[in-house]
Amino acid sequence: MFIMKLIVGLGNPSEKYINTRHNLGFMIIEHFLKDFQNAKNTVWENSSKFKSEISQIEWQPRHGSLEKVILAKPQTYMNNSGMAVQLIISFYKLLTTDIWVIHDDIDLQLGSMKIRFGGASAGHHGVESIMEHLNTDKFWRFRMGTGVQNKKSKIKNQKLKNVEDYVLGNFAGQEKGKLKNLIKRGVKAIETGLENGLDAAMNRFNTK
Repeated sequence: MFIMKLIVGLGNPSEKYINTRHNLGFMIIEHFLKDFQNAKNTVWENSSKFKSEISQIEWQPRHGSLEKVILAKPQTYMNNSGMAVQLIISFYKLLTTDIWVIHDDIDLQLGSMKIRFGGASAGHHGVESIMEHLNTDKFWRFRMGTGVQNKKSKIKNQKLKNVEDYVLGNFAGQEKGKLKNLIKRGVKAIETGLENGLDAAMNRFNTK
C-alpha cells in the first residue's frame, strides 16, 4: 500500500511573477522535480480539477515503504492557495499532517530556513488561506527566508503596502547568489525529509 504525501510550493501564476520573492515555493519544487527526473522528462499537468499544476512521483526510501508524492503549484494566486490544497486533499483523502508547504518568509533573513509543524501564519497570506480552508494549522511548513539582513529595516515593521511591494519584487544583485544556495538547500531538505523523515531534515537544515 502506498504512503502518500502532498508537497505544495506557494507562488503566483503568470509570467510577471516568475522571479519574485513570493514565488520561491514554486522555484524550489520545480528544482526538486528537475533533480528527481531528467529535466527533459519533467512534466507539470495543468489540472482544472485541482486548480493547480500537478506532478506525481514515486519515492522509494532505502529503508521504508514506497511513497506516492503529489507536487502542486496552486494556480489560484497566493491569497487563495487553500482552495487548491483543499481540493487535492479531499480527492485523495489525505491527512493534513501529510502536507508539506514550501513558502517564502520575510521574517527570516535571506538564505535561512526553518522547517516546523503547525503554528501561526505570521501574516503569510498563502499559509493563512490554507489554514482557513483546512480549518487547522496542523501541516508542515518549510519557511524559506527572504527578509532583509538589517534589523533596523525589518520588512514586517514597514507599512503593508511596502511589504507587498517587497515580496512581489524580484531578487536582485547579491541576493541571487544566496537565492541559488537557498533553492539547493530547500531541495535537499525535501529529499532528506522523504528519505529519512522530517526530524532528520529539521536537524540538518534548520538555521540555528
